[in-house]
Amino acid sequence: MLVNRGTLDGAGAADIEQALTETLADVLRVEQVTADSHFYDDLGADSMVMAQFCARVRKRPNLPSISIRDTYQYPTVGSLTGALALRSRTCVEPVPAPVQTAPPVGTAQYLFCGILQVLILLGYVSLAAFTLEQGIAWIVAGATPLGVYLRVVLAGGAGLLGVCALPVLAKWLLIGRWRPQRIRIWSLAYVRFWMVKTLVTLSPLVLFAGSPLYVFYLRALGAKIGHGVVIFSRHAPVCTDLLTIGDGTVIRKDAFLTCYRACAGWIQTGTVTLGRDVFIGEKSVLDIETSLGDGAQLGHTSSLHAGQTVPGRERWHGSPAQPGAADYRGIGQAGCAVGRRAAYTVLQLASLLLFYIPLAYGGIDLLLGEFPQFTEFLGPETTAFTSWSFYGTALVTSLVLFFGSALVGLIVVVTVPRVLNRFVKPDNVYPLYGIHYAAHRVITRLTNRKFFVALLGDSSYVVGYLRVLGYRLAPVVQTGANFGKQVKHETPYLVSVGSGTVIADGLSIVNADFSSTSFRVTRTAIGPRNFLGNDIVYPSQGRTGDNCLLATKVLVPIDGKVREGVGLLGSPSFEIPRTVERDSRFHHLATGDEQPRRLAAKNKHNARTIGWFLLSRWCYAFGLTMLGFWVMNLHDSWGAMAIALFSVLSLLFGVVHFALVERAATAFRGTQPTSCSLYEPDCWRRERFLKLTGHMHRVLNGTPLKGVAWRLLGVRLGRRLFDDGCTLAEKDMVTIGDDCTLSAGSSIQCHSLEDFALKSDRITIGSGCTVGIGALVHYGVTMGDGAVLAPDSFLMKGEEMPPNSRWGGNPAREMRDDNAGAAVVTSAAR
Repeated sequence: MLVNRGTLDGAGAADIEQALTETLADVLRVEQVTADSHFYDDLGADSMVMAQFCARVRKRPNLPSISIRDTYQYPTVGSLTGALALRSRTCVEPVPAPVQTAPPVGTAQYLFCGILQVLILLGYVSLAAFTLEQGIAWIVAGATPLGVYLRVVLAGGAGLLGVCALPVLAKWLLIGRWRPQRIRIWSLAYVRFWMVKTLVTLSPLVLFAGSPLYVFYLRALGAKIGHGVVIFSRHAPVCTDLLTIGDGTVIRKDAFLTCYRACAGWIQTGTVTLGRDVFIGEKSVLDIETSLGDGAQLGHTSSLHAGQTVPGRERWHGSPAQPGAADYRGIGQAGCAVGRRAAYTVLQLASLLLFYIPLAYGGIDLLLGEFPQFTEFLGPETTAFTSWSFYGTALVTSLVLFFGSALVGLIVVVTVPRVLNRFVKPDNVYPLYGIHYAAHRVITRLTNRKFFVALLGDSSYVVGYLRVLGYRLAPVVQTGANFGKQVKHETPYLVSVGSGTVIADGLSIVNADFSSTSFRVTRTAIGPRNFLGNDIVYPSQGRTGDNCLLATKVLVPIDGKVREGVGLLGSPSFEIPRTVERDSRFHHLATGDEQPRRLAAKNKHNARTIGWFLLSRWCYAFGLTMLGFWVMNLHDSWGAMAIALFSVLSLLFGVVHFALVERAATAFRGTQPTSCSLYEPDCWRRERFLKLTGHMHRVLNGTPLKGVAWRLLGVRLGRRLFDDGCTLAEKDMVTIGDDCTLSAGSSIQCHSLEDFALKSDRITIGSGCTVGIGALVHYGVTMGDGAVLAPDSFLMKGEEMPPNSRWGGNPAREMRDDNAGAAVVTSAAR
């Protein structure tokens, strides 16, 4: 519903201007603010201060609502008042439609659903263990080495077929065809949805993203996919019957088009329709009831909210998306016949069945054959954990396996891709599914191993690793935090980063272009003295130069002038000050004669942190090794149930182990709000904590077990949490109320690295709140009860969402009803 709140006459504008100046003076704690004082240049405010100002304004019923974006576009009270006056005369302001919250669920139903999910998981694990047991017994019965090899191939093929066919069978038996509907979370209908979702998203075929085999898998699940479609995203669609993709469409990695969303206690399913030759950018999100016409494009880090439609041949970007001129496709077609796709698929399966599976089985068999004491030293199972030889053998084995695999992995990562890189020349256009494409995909997989970047990130040592990997970083100005612990790329050999640039976590460098039939790799350069925030997709066409600040989740522009000496915020991005007085108070610690001494102290602390990281991961491997030996000893009497027991205990052990590691990282004192320099011990301790955090197993998503795990890690959590795949950093600084919904790919982050300064604060999420798919909630945020944050939104630091409000966008602001809003956006675009 839309209403007009009336226009502002001269007297009304004067009253609003006075009220705004009084509110701003109160927030800044100064006596007086003039109407022409620049918020950032003259008053020294930063985004946190202006977020507090916007929240104060929204709480006053006599003032129009403003957003953080308004304060950047109109950075004085006078210009802001004028913009509000113009908006009141030309626009009809939206009144958000109330969210239809699901009826409350009792604790008994919640627990019953959780118990049923646990029983289903145990049943699946038992079935898998029994199948594995029978397969191994049949393989061992082979009379000759050739016979054993052939049995391994046949058993591996049958196992792969079974694991991949199970999601398809479960979908058709439990669901049939998906249709647009609402499913009450924690109901029996939800249990069926969860079973299918878990099986579909955890299928091994998801690892074949970018292959025709992945497309075949989605078709078998009911998706209507045309010829020549290429899908690189491993976020598998769930409600596949509601997905339609036309011929020649390209979907880049990390994109979400799940055909469902979780909101206010409901699972809502809906259609996603893509025409022919559509392009979907990296990390983009398509909500339900969205569509793109033939030849349309949706840029990187963009989203379509429910009801939005992109007309054919148009290029849209932003969150929510709006028309733009940038061309994200950037590459023409090449010859790629059906035979080439079929041959590539056959070779993929052949290499898996004929080489990788036999290699894995042979390695285990060789290990047990050469060292029979692994199974002989234990004696009766009742004395396994009381035997010193048990611990000694497990200790040696875990040391060799953990550090040996790390060393071998490092050697492979820095050598094999360099050899394969000779087959892929920069700027050459190659057809898909040939030798060049296969080499490029192997390069991408090997050089993006997360372990080594997580080990060395947020320290000086990551620079050396990335240079060995292929990055061009010379001349290096070492800051001690040049790169975070999450960096990825298409190819490392075409990446260059300028001197003095600092990059936080989540950078994805897009230096390969794809069409439905071809690809090419291209050099990507990030300028000197830049600062890049979290979760940024940086394309090879990025139009940023020297001394830029790229804020968290910003959409990097690929057209127009080269931006230099400015900051960029939002999607689509707009210019903000490169730095403000409040953010520069730590800059003196990053320069001057004392900087080398501070950097050396940071390096020593980071070196110890790396040691603690290795120790914690090895302890995890040691624990799994002991469990494995114990289960091996039980195998003769328990059979397949011993294998199932290992699967369950290893999952539980992982949750408990990393909960203890995270708490020990802060000496069991927890994390606290802070604002400090990159060169102060408080920052180093926070880096240590973040490095030692573990990752939650995806099998817990959508179950009450996820809430139990969060409580163990320190989250102040209410009742009946539905978490479909959210990530939290500082768990003990997050408070979540009852009946909240956290969607897949969302993130709650209580800290930020901002131009040589670490800032963190608590986050409070009220009862009944929803955080949409791919949304990011930043530090210092408060979400009132019943608030809903739309998909792919960025809720900036310090924001306060009123109760029952609906916000969305990047940066997020109050939104109208989804369908009405989409209609207005589409109508305005046309």
